Amino acid sequence: MSQATQGAYIYRQGTTPNTETVLSTRFKIFTDLVDVGAFVKLGVTSSFTYTESKTIDAVRGLGYGDQVAELVPGVTTPLSISITRTCLYVANLMQVLGYKAGTSGAVRSLKHHRWPFDIKTEVVFSELASEQNVGEATLADVPKEGGLDNTGNPGVYCVATVYEGCWMESYNTGYTVDTAAVAEDCTITVTDIFDVTGSVYGEFLDAGLNSGDATGRSLLYSGS
Repeated sequence: MSQATQGAYIYRQGTTPNTETVLSTRFKIFTDLVDVGAFVKLGVTSSFTYTESKTIDAVRGLGYGDQVAELVPGVTTPLSISITRTCLYVANLMQVLGYKAGTSGAVRSLKHHRWPFDIKTEVVFSELASEQNVGEATLADVPKEGGLDNTGNPGVYCVATVYEGCWMESYNTGYTVDTAAVAEDCTITVTDIFDVTGSVYGEFLDAGLNSGDATGRSLLYSGS
């Protein structure tokens, strides 16, 4: 399994342009590949999208006309990820997410999934962007190439995110005569999401828009 997903011609690395604009070709997805025990870059993936939402309740007062006193955020729904990936004979979608499916074992259905999995993503900066003030960005997971490595020369940075405790909510694949390559789709529900720098996500998370920030608070809470 690991030989089929590392070093094969289908996973050859190409170059990408240096731009200020974020490019999809520089977006990396890492999953716990079955029988490997480490995050491995997810190959031949054509689509990765995620959505998140929360309810916002309006607070009003009797006798104050049609006026909103305050908007109160409710709880956030679990984040949802959708992945579309080309199916490989010895590395199908369930296998690359860590399950012993296909050639790795007996898993054939969502009802056979017993444990959740994790996903890591990196929005890898171009060299142009990495030379600027990258703030809280971290060094990207870029392998050594041509005598250069990512700790220098000058190295590139990324915004890394971990999606923890993921469950596959739906799975879809189909075989048609008019399209030769077979694709697999799945929808994933995520327990939690966080960065990789060890930030503490508690009551006093530095989330911005506070009185101590340069941006300051909303006029709603400015006291004027």
